[in-house]
Amino acid sequence: MNYNIMNKKNRNKKFLFDSKNYNLLLMSIFILLIGFFLMSGGSSNDPFKFNPEIYNFRRIRLAPTIVIIGFLFSIYSILTKNK
Repeated sequence: MNYNIMNKKNRNKKFLFDSKNYNLLLMSIFILLIGFFLMSGGSSNDPFKFNPEIYNFRRIRLAPTIVIIGFLFSIYSILTKNK
């Protein structure tokens, strides 16, 4: 008898998100990885020599903007309601 009650509870369980939400979340993770990849690099072989390439447009403006867009996209994917 107790087994039937537990079996009914397990049948009524649903996933928290829909497949659309998971796809959006995977896309946002991919966007974040692209942003962090663009942010990398710019090191110098000689630690006592300054490399001005660390302050170029890609690392200062583009990459952080893409990372912020990725985080906003992940928030959107979490907050989207199931139909």
